[in-house]
Amino acid sequence: MAEERAQRTFSTSVMISAVRCTLTYVVFPFLAPILGIASGVGSTVGIISSLIGIAANALSIRRFHSARHRWRWPISAINVGVIGLLTVLLVLDLGNLT
Repeated sequence: MAEERAQRTFSTSVMISAVRCTLTYVVFPFLAPILGIASGVGSTVGIISSLIGIAANALSIRRFHSARHRWRWPISAINVGVIGLLTVLLVLDLGNLT
């Protein structure tokens, strides 16, 4: 049961990060201007989704370790890498607000 929750949390955290990247690099720069919508909201959405993604990845690490899952260290390494990338994107988005 605990292993299933840990795996589900990992999948959710990766999905959140994927949605964030899709919005940041596909929807807002290309599709939104074509449709004439979402001008200037990319950074705000990026900040919010980065924070949610970082929290979800941190929760994933916690769940994998509390479940003593056999893949906890490799999954933690992936999560830390994603957290690092999301942190860089968060800082860039914060810089775009000023």
